[in-house]
Amino acid sequence: MTDCQGDREGTDSPMELYERLNLQGDNVRALKTAKADKADLDAAVQLLLKLKVDYKQMTGQDYKAGCPPSENTAVPNNGPAADCADGEDSVDPWNVSTTNAKGVDYDKLIVRFGSSKVEKELVDRIEKVSGQKPHRFLRRGIFFSHRDMNQVLDAYEKHKSFYLYTGRGPSSEAMHVGHLIPFIFTKWLQDVFDIPLVIQLTDDEKYLWKDLTVEECHRFAVENAKDIIACGFDVNKTFIFSDLDYMGASPDFYRNVVKIQKHVTFNQVKGIFGFTDSDCIGKISFPAIQAAPSFSNSFPQIFGGRKDIQCLIPCAIDQDPYFRMTRDVAPRIGYPKPALLHSTFFPALQGAQTKMSASDANSSIFLTDTPKQIKNKINKHAFSGGKDTVEEHRKHGGNADVDVSFMYLTFFLEDDEQLEKIRQDYTSGALLTGELKKILIETLQPMISQHQERRKQVTDETIKQFMTPRPLNFNN
Repeated sequence: MTDCQGDREGTDSPMELYERLNLQGDNVRALKTAKADKADLDAAVQLLLKLKVDYKQMTGQDYKAGCPPSENTAVPNNGPAADCADGEDSVDPWNVSTTNAKGVDYDKLIVRFGSSKVEKELVDRIEKVSGQKPHRFLRRGIFFSHRDMNQVLDAYEKHKSFYLYTGRGPSSEAMHVGHLIPFIFTKWLQDVFDIPLVIQLTDDEKYLWKDLTVEECHRFAVENAKDIIACGFDVNKTFIFSDLDYMGASPDFYRNVVKIQKHVTFNQVKGIFGFTDSDCIGKISFPAIQAAPSFSNSFPQIFGGRKDIQCLIPCAIDQDPYFRMTRDVAPRIGYPKPALLHSTFFPALQGAQTKMSASDANSSIFLTDTPKQIKNKINKHAFSGGKDTVEEHRKHGGNADVDVSFMYLTFFLEDDEQLEKIRQDYTSGALLTGELKKILIETLQPMISQHQERRKQVTDETIKQFMTPRPLNFNN
């Protein structure tokens, strides 16, 4: 579907890809000749470059016009984590992979996506404006990139409020610990700034992308809502909605979807998301649905029809393509651009080359796992930065930068000094891999048990309260 994704539907043969490249080259030239809209031209060029990467991956040769591939060109099986052009990390809303054991190069990603780095000055400013110690995710660079965060703080200092928007694609009943990252941080933002929050459950998206029924996707949305509510959100300031429910119940929301659809061309979504001619039309129009909650008048029950209230979206950076599109459309339909705070990815147990996936039980620690399952998964599967023998490890020390247990502690251990001591002890060889894993196990077991207890308290009535369109506490 998008660059470096292994499960691409209807993969072209080398000759079909060559012919698509010829057509796309003609398309780019025609747009240039016609002095087409810059957004359309950029999208067409992006798609051309992406097709060239696909062609080189498939044939092992650079694309040259007039030099079709030979009939016996081998088609290498690069698998789902295929190496992108020149070792580039692959990051899109459906796939994350890198060849680097330390994980994705986030500084390069900031340049590639055109966002801004969350520097110490911004973290200090958030502390000053909120009056609270910055969350550990900010202190440790887990939320590392932003768009227009200073603008949000400027307005807040002038007593102009904002609202939060985040979401979840409910592809399975059980969520894993990586899914909690945006919600833990969003709850902190809600608490320190005292602002409303909307949470979109994209059950429609999962129906379009996965081999699931509409009923299954909606059921997963409700089950996932229980885990989200268990994070401790304030019911008086939080609206959780399923797209399958809310789209039909809110004319204002649907009107915004249509406005966005009118201002994004097929060329643009192909360029941004890598859609192909074989993708269903539901996928092509879906980005407008994920964009619509960025605009306050999509929620008249909360904001009374006002369209000028700024939105802040905390999310993992793989969702950024949706909101680059949204920010491009916003001024053309008379709305403020949403601001964003981007997080890094939560690595799979096997290493930071990929993010944790709900579809691979051994790559993930689920919120339903027992203390024994957590212990076994970490001991058996967590990638170690330690040496092969105790003697070597004591002598040379371990590599905390690639060690998954240490990475997980950076997300969940609150004490900065304790975390730094663990890093130093592991790097010097004083702390062994088994001992580091034990610290992680003892951190995660109570955290997940407590989450399970809170989830048990979530009744059908609680879910109904959170998911019913209604006014929220909002002071602006």
